[in-house]
Amino acid sequence: MSGADGTGERLVTRADVETARERIDDVVNRTPLDTSRTFADLSGAASVGLKLENVQRTGSFKIRGAYNKMAQLSAAEREAGVISSSAGNHAQGVALAGQLLDIDTTIVVPEVTPAAKIEATRGYGAEVVVEGDIYERSYEFAIERADETGATFVHPFDDEAIVAGQGTIGLELLEQYPEIDTVLVAIGGGGLISGIGTVLKAAERDVRVIGVQPKGAAHAKPSLVADEIRELSGVDTVAEGIADTRMLETTFAIAREVVDDVVSVSDREIAAAVALLAERAKAVAESAGATPLAAALSDETDLNLEGEHVGVIVSGGNVNLTEHAELARTGLHELERYVEARLAVSGWPTRVREVVETIESEGAELDVLERARRTSVDEPNRVPVTVGLEGSGPEHLEGVLDGLNSLEGVSVLERSFD
Repeated sequence: MSGADGTGERLVTRADVETARERIDDVVNRTPLDTSRTFADLSGAASVGLKLENVQRTGSFKIRGAYNKMAQLSAAEREAGVISSSAGNHAQGVALAGQLLDIDTTIVVPEVTPAAKIEATRGYGAEVVVEGDIYERSYEFAIERADETGATFVHPFDDEAIVAGQGTIGLELLEQYPEIDTVLVAIGGGGLISGIGTVLKAAERDVRVIGVQPKGAAHAKPSLVADEIRELSGVDTVAEGIADTRMLETTFAIAREVVDDVVSVSDREIAAAVALLAERAKAVAESAGATPLAAALSDETDLNLEGEHVGVIVSGGNVNLTEHAELARTGLHELERYVEARLAVSGWPTRVREVVETIESEGAELDVLERARRTSVDEPNRVPVTVGLEGSGPEHLEGVLDGLNSLEGVSVLERSFD
C-alpha cells in the first residue's frame, strides 16, 4: 500500500509527530510565522506565511528530527556514539543533539559544504570529516565508518523518527496559520516534506502539499510520476543543502501518499528569492531555504496560488556572508534591479565626484565603482571605470545611465543587466 509498511499501517502518523513534539519541546524553538503582503501581491495569493526555520536553533529545522531520533537511543547506543552524513544543516542538528544528550558525534560532509556550516558543527563539539564531492559519497563513507566502529548511523532524512521530528513544523503551521490552503516545501531527500505532509494530510481542512526542487537536482517528480525511485547521475545547483540525487525508501513511500505535486525552479530564481527575503522580510536564508519562495514567485511553474493562503517553509539560514551577498546580487540581476556598466572618464579622478552625485540624485545605490583594466579599444586619454548600480527596475537604471552619459567627460560604453 502506498505510504505504508506493507501491512497497511502508515510508516509515520500524526500521533508519532505529536509524540515527537512532546519529546523535543524543551529543546527546539517554536519558530515564527511571518505573513507578507509583498509576497502575496507578487504571487497572486490571498496571503503568504513564511515559516522561519532559519531562526531555529542551529539555523535550520534539522535539530527537530535529529534530537527526536537520538533521544530514543539506548544507553548502549549512546555509549557507542553517533555518526552521520550531511551537507551541513543536519550535521549541526546532530552535533547539538549530541551535546545536549552527552553523545559523541562524528559528521561526514561533502566538499561543497560551506565553511560556516563546518565550523558551526565543530562548535557543537562534533568531529567533522570532509569526504566526497557530493553528498552520496559522504553517505557511503559514513555507513562504512559506522560498520567499522559500531557507532549508530543517524540518517539525515530516511528514518521514521527523523521524519516525525521534522513533522512538528506541520503542527505549528496549523496552529499559527489555520487558514492555510497550500504549503511549499523544499525537497532534498524528502524528510521535511514527508513529515509536514503527514501532519497536513491528517488535518480537518484540505491542504495542498507542493514540493520544490532546483532544476539541477530535480529527482522527486520523475520518481513520483514513475511510482519508483529515480536517481540522478549528478546534481548541479547553488542550493547545496538540497542537492540530493534521490529519495530513499522511507521518504519515497511517505511522499507518494502526502505530496500532491513537485515543481522545479532555476538557480537564478532561487537567488532572486534570497535577495527578496533579505530586503522585504529582513530574513537571511540560504539557497535551499529560499527555494520554496522562488516557486511561489516564479512565472515558469504551473502553480496556481490565486486567492490561496500559502505557507512557505524557509528551512534554513546557514550561509557564508560573502556567499549571501553574491546570491543577493545575482538575484537583483534576475529581477533586473542591478546593472553593471563600463564608463570612459576624462579628468580622473576629480570627475568621480560628479559621477557619484549623479547616481545619488537619480535615487540609485552605488555598489561598485573602480578603475577597470585598460583594453586595446579604450581611448588613451580616457580612464575605463566599472560601476555597479542597484535601482528599482530596468527603466530606472537606464535613466541613471543616461544621466551619467550626459555628463561632460563621461561616456557609457557598455551596460549589462545579466
